[in-house]
Amino acid sequence: MRRVTVGLIYDLHEAYPWRPGDPGDADAEYEPIETVEALEEALSRLGHTSLRIGTARDLLRNGPGGIDAAVNIAEGAWTRNREGWAPTLLEMWGVPYAGSDALALSLSLDKVYTKQVAGVRTPAFAVVAPGQRAAAPPAPGQYAAAPPAPFPLFVKPRYEGTAKGIRPSSVVHDLASLDREVAHIHAAYRQDALVEQFIQGGGEYTVAVVGHPPRALPKLERALDPETGIGSHAVERHGIETWVLEGGIDAGLEAEMQQMSLNAFAALGCRDFARVDFRVDGNGIPWFLEINPLPTFAPDGTFAVLAEVMGQSYPEWLSKVLDEALNRALAEAGPSYVDHA
Repeated sequence: MRRVTVGLIYDLHEAYPWRPGDPGDADAEYEPIETVEALEEALSRLGHTSLRIGTARDLLRNGPGGIDAAVNIAEGAWTRNREGWAPTLLEMWGVPYAGSDALALSLSLDKVYTKQVAGVRTPAFAVVAPGQRAAAPPAPGQYAAAPPAPFPLFVKPRYEGTAKGIRPSSVVHDLASLDREVAHIHAAYRQDALVEQFIQGGGEYTVAVVGHPPRALPKLERALDPETGIGSHAVERHGIETWVLEGGIDAGLEAEMQQMSLNAFAALGCRDFARVDFRVDGNGIPWFLEINPLPTFAPDGTFAVLAEVMGQSYPEWLSKVLDEALNRALAEAGPSYVDHA
């Protein structure tokens, strides 16, 4: 591939002026500056020039600035279409970019649509909209949502990522605690609450998918909080992911999760890279939870751990992922919508 100038689109933790009433984990999806530096190092190894653009709002304000391509990891803010902001602008300017497009990002941010589209085994679930109660008797303006499965259940926001909205009490064991957690999601996150079967007994795993054509990488097992059974990274703000690196699981189970990851990746129209999360029950059956096509590239994140597991330095491994993604993007580049407006 020829040497190009690559714009970096990202959100740092201080990127947005948060509003009164926003939850305490409002910036949990955003990146430390070390992530941007890791991307720059990987691009430099490929011989490319990188240009820090910043957020999607910075891109809108300043334009693409003569870049030939982009790497987008920007999450946006507030709306359920926020992850589609940067890809939409790039497509309008005709700038090819690594990563999934706006439709795939918006679909995958919505945990309900993800379950409906992915076409793989997922826990039973119900949705409770603001203004409704999960466990109230029927009354005008209210809806009594039948629990989707026997207790325990798990409650989280419908349109968030990076474990936002998850706390130790997100695992509920009775109708009163279910109603309380649903009300918390409505008040703090101003969106639907997703209530789903809490899969337990066999651990929590993540499978990364990269490349074009896509390839599923070896699974990683997350450490669990011993009190709640929730992934330990999710029970505190900006929690550091910890992994179970010793031992292993049945090769057939790993292969099944990898195939489910590829199926979900394809069904949702993802490109170049994603992380897929699973819970495994006591019978050894994997259940798809969600897919994240904007995974962190932080030097202490999932992809850095995978590079170590596979015996590669992180800059070397990340440069290969970006090289494949940018080659795909440049080969598929279309015309600029702006030029034809």
